[in-house]
Formats: sequence, C-alpha cells, structure tokens
Amino acid sequence: MIGAFWLTTLADLKPFVAALLPLQILWLLRRPEVARVSAPVLVVVLLLQRPGLPWVWSGPAVLLLIATWVAAAVRLHARGRQRERALAAAGGVTAGVPGADRRLERGAFLIGLGGVLTVLGAVLVVTSGLWQSGDDRLGSATVGCFVAGLGVTALASGVLGRRRAAALGRAPAPVLRVLVRDDAAADTEVFAADDVGALRPLFTVSLLDMDDDEDEDEDDVDGDGVVDEEELAALLKGLDTDVPGPLREAVLYGAPYDGAEVVVVSAAQEAGDPPLVERSTGPVRPLPEGAARRRIAAGKAKAGREARRQAVYEERRAVAVLAAVRDGGGPARRWSAGWLDRITVVAVVLWGCYALAGESGVWRYVIGAGLGLLGVCLLPGHLAWRITADAAGLWFRRLGRSRHIAWDHIRVVECKGTELRADSYRAGFEEWSVSGPRWPWLERKFGLIHPYERVAAEINAMWQDPALRPTAESGGPERGRGLWPVAVAIGVAWAAALVLLP
Repeated sequence: MIGAFWLTTLADLKPFVAALLPLQILWLLRRPEVARVSAPVLVVVLLLQRPGLPWVWSGPAVLLLIATWVAAAVRLHARGRQRERALAAAGGVTAGVPGADRRLERGAFLIGLGGVLTVLGAVLVVTSGLWQSGDDRLGSATVGCFVAGLGVTALASGVLGRRRAAALGRAPAPVLRVLVRDDAAADTEVFAADDVGALRPLFTVSLLDMDDDEDEDEDDVDGDGVVDEEELAALLKGLDTDVPGPLREAVLYGAPYDGAEVVVVSAAQEAGDPPLVERSTGPVRPLPEGAARRRIAAGKAKAGREARRQAVYEERRAVAVLAAVRDGGGPARRWSAGWLDRITVVAVVLWGCYALAGESGVWRYVIGAGLGLLGVCLLPGHLAWRITADAAGLWFRRLGRSRHIAWDHIRVVECKGTELRADSYRAGFEEWSVSGPRWPWLERKFGLIHPYERVAAEINAMWQDPALRPTAESGGPERGRGLWPVAVAIGVAWAAALVLLP
C-alpha cells in the first residue's frame, strides 16, 4: 500500500494502476494465473498513458511487468511438468477419492473475506470524491483500489481452490504411496515412499481431518459440555514443540503439483485408531532442490540450537539444585527486568522522540498520542516485569493485579528467539510474554547465556522437579503490585514532553 501511495504521488499514475503494480508481486507468488493476464494488460495501460508519464517511471514499471509475466509463465509451465511427472509416477493407477460425497468447505472463508474486501474497496473508490483535498481524493481512491485488489485476490484463491477440490472428487484420481509427517508449523511434509530417512521432502500441504466437524461434539466435549483437558494438553504440547512428528505411511489421491488439491489417507499415530482421512485446506507447495536443502539445513541448525539450550537448562538445573539444598527449598524465587530490558525501553523512547522531531502542528499531537498510547500499553511490561515462584506456582506482574499459574497448570515456559513467554492450560489465563534484543552469534562466540534463557531454564527445572520448588508462599511485596502506576508515570511524562518541548 505504501508503494501504491508513492507511485500515485511521485509518478502521477492513475490510482488503479498504482494499486495494481504492487499487487503483481502478490499475484506472482500466490496466483500466477492472474499475473499472467494482468501484467500484459497493465503494460498496455502504461504505454497508453506514456505521453504524460516520464520514462524514469514508466520504463522500470514496464520492465517489472515483463519480468513478472515471464516468471508467471515459467511457474505455470513448471506446474504442467510436475503434473506429468506425478501422473507417470502413479503408473495409471486411479481410485475413487474418499469422502468425495461430503460437504465441501474449501474456499468458503477466502470467498467471504474477498467479498467483504472488494465491497470495502469499492466504497472507498466511490466516496473518494467527497474529500476536499486533491491529495486526499487520490489517497482514498488508491487505497480503495488496493483493498479491492486484495479482495479480488482472495476471491480468486477461494474460487480456484474450491473448483479444484470439487474436480478432485468427480472422477477417479491418481493414487500414490507416500510417507508423511507433521512439521513444526502444523503443515504436512510429504516424502517418497522409499525415503524412510526423511531426507528429501517433495512438497508441503496443509491438511484437515474430514471427521473433525462430525466428531467435534462427540469426542472433544464430554457430557457436561467441558473440553477434554487431556486431548487439549496433548494438542497444545504438540504445537509448542519444534520437533517434526513421526513418519507415517499414507496413500495420496490426486496429482500433486504447485497449487493442486489432494486427499491423504494415512496411518493413525496411535495403535488401534482408524486411518486418518484428510483433505487439503490450501494448495500443494512443492519444494525445489535448493529449498529442500535449506529446509534440511534449517532443521539441523534448529537441532543444534535445541541441544545447546538443553545444555543450558541442565546447567541451570544444577544451579537450582544447589540453591534448593542451600536454602532448604523454602523462600520464594523472583526474576525481574534487568539491564537489557531497560536498554530496550530507552532505545524505544529515543526512537519515538526521533519520529516526532520533524513534526509540527496537528500531526505532532496525533502521532505523539498514538506513540504515547503504545508506550503506556507496552513499555511498563518491559521496564518492570517480574515472575515470582512459590509453593503455589508462578505469579506474573501485569498492568492490573498479578496473575497466577499453578504448577500443574503450566503449559509452557520457554525462551524462543527474542521472546520469553509462559502460558497455562487454563483458558482464563492470558499468555504472558516479554521480548528483548538478542545476538546469537555473540552468545556463541563468547559463551554467553541470554538472561531470558536463564529464567526459562530455572523455572523449567522447578516445574519438572517438585523437590526444587519453593515451599513458602509469597506475599504481595514479593509478587509486585500492578504495573499501572508505571504506565501512568510514562503517560504523564510523555504528555508533558509532547506539550512543553519544542
């Protein structure tokens, strides 16, 4: 959208042309069928507008559109070759698709979203003439065209996905034996049937169990209308881990190519359960050789990081054991914001001051009020966060009163990347998190341990071994009061600076 504004203002392009040019990148990545048609149309429009448009703008735009058209054509040609190879691998074996007679949900959400965005964009375009300023009229029309373009993209994705899914069930489909597993992103990786070492994923696809809707009321909810906590815990634990699931034998229905729809019947993960019948909820995404190598390398790097993290956790566990022996496991433990968090807050405040330095008039107060609101909501948690561990569990300092998680209700306490987070199985607890800067290469070079890693390691040691937990209850001063006084102080200081400073 920013690019569309820039093209409208500086290049003097028509709003719909300025909005459609940035959308070419989205269409190339998601809907090459659209890009193959839209790129030549926009080239013609730009050439017709050429008398009033300098070559410094039209030349690069035309070259970009030609490159987009070529890339879309190459991708669509690759789709055809992928489909031919899949059909050859099936060897002419076809079978009826399981669940072909069931109600088709594919594309419903995208069609609805696309309709809403298209109508919203049309309203913005139609009402653009109501603005008094010429720049505002152009801006409203450009935003409207861009939003409408996003709506058309969502509509096209929903309709194409629905048509392909419906076509898959109309006639016997090619059948392939494959191996599948769930990856850390909840997608399904598909391997060749003889790739028992999972060395080369062929493609990924998002799948949904066809029986989910029918079994929802019977399996997920008990007689009292309460969600089965054991099943919920197992699901959430799987989402929290970055380790791929086990390989399972499967039968794939449909020719897998870029953008295709498939149905997968795979062995259940637990013995005695019936096979899983899953339908794709998104297009097939092939993994070229380079992408597969990068994916495997990323997996190995992640495994290395996990091994280093476990070493840190074992070290901190030993520290926790020594502390428990020394102190008798009695007093409550506390972890709070340190120098890294305070440096982060100072950097954010300086950035906010820099953002306001060149503003004046009404815009100074509008931007300042927005930045101040963000600061009041976000900075107190970074400046004065505190976690307290006692016999009852963990206490987290928030804007209001402290929130509590019992030891048995902890779902996860981890440091992932730059974020330290904790969550509970209980629906009433809102996930707690805090983020700070991190430089992994610096940690590896000097053997440093990030403060958030220390906190997560020590809490996990207590969580996993009840003998290491404090035996005393914590009081209000130890848990810390609500952070709202800090938020008020930040808001007052920012408002005073906004009004008094030049």
